[in-house]
Amino acid sequence: METEALELAKEYRRLGGTRLAKMDDNIIDTRKWDDEPAAAANYWAENIAVLDDRKQAEVVSHLETINS
Repeated sequence: METEALELAKEYRRLGGTRLAKMDDNIIDTRKWDDEPAAAANYWAENIAVLDDRKQAEVVSHLETINS
């Protein structure tokens, strides 16, 4: 059974999202160096950026990390 956070992360990646998770000292953030398709950027803005910090961090934890 997938969590809502995992489903959001998978859909973002399916749309070509390029953000990577940065996890350091219990701080979860994202980094984006490359342009990403408009569909992925819009999906992030409409579905993930609007979440509270805790829920957003849960989604980010399902992305590839800058260390992978």
